[in-house]
Amino acid sequence: MAASTGASTAAQAGKTERPVRIWDLPTRLFHWTLVVCVTGSVVSAKLGGNAMVWHFRFGYAIFALLAFRLAWGLVGGHWSRFASFFVTPARLLAYLRGGGGDGAGADVGVGHNPLGALSVFAMLALLAVQVGSGLFADDEIANSGPLVALVSGATSSSLTSWHKSWGQWLILGLIGLHITAVLVYLWRMRQNLIRPMITGDKILSEPVRASADGWRQRLLALLLIGLGAGLVAAVVQLGSTGFGG
Repeated sequence: MAASTGASTAAQAGKTERPVRIWDLPTRLFHWTLVVCVTGSVVSAKLGGNAMVWHFRFGYAIFALLAFRLAWGLVGGHWSRFASFFVTPARLLAYLRGGGGDGAGADVGVGHNPLGALSVFAMLALLAVQVGSGLFADDEIANSGPLVALVSGATSSSLTSWHKSWGQWLILGLIGLHITAVLVYLWRMRQNLIRPMITGDKILSEPVRASADGWRQRLLALLLIGLGAGLVAAVVQLGSTGFGG
């Protein structure tokens, strides 16, 4: 038993840490661009007045980014794909108990751990609802969403109320939780979650699959963000023309 323990310890000591590409460049650019756009959207809304022009611009940019992330979650780098961090009850429970997940092994926390994954899905969903409600919102003063003419006044009023109250406060609350979690990991667990989202790499000793991050993936990402921007333009145009009218 002593010999076995010694061999195991020696094996652990002999492991070589190396950088592994976890977050591909398109995912990193998406993340930080979304941070800028959400911040700009909140600030411009609070300023009001002429700044509302930028509120709409930031909203359209967020719309395009969300469309891109939906597609990238299917075809992007390994750790950016939704399948790599899809949360099951068993996986979440095992993680909360301090285990490695649902049998997936030690790589459960390489990308998004189950709690982080829930945060990602919640943020994407809330932003989608917020953008969607903004398209139909009307402050009855000077600003209205591009699709407001396609719904009844009562529907627009309800969506406007959500957009200006619950929608924004839920997003701000989730942002606050996200920042708090990042700081807790940094200060108490000595895990820097910000650096990998800047450099793309994590320093790991266990062999894990790296995300593809070459020019082919980056050109695909450019195509997808272009399609996302085209979708936004089409939606805005729909509001100006009606349903073929």
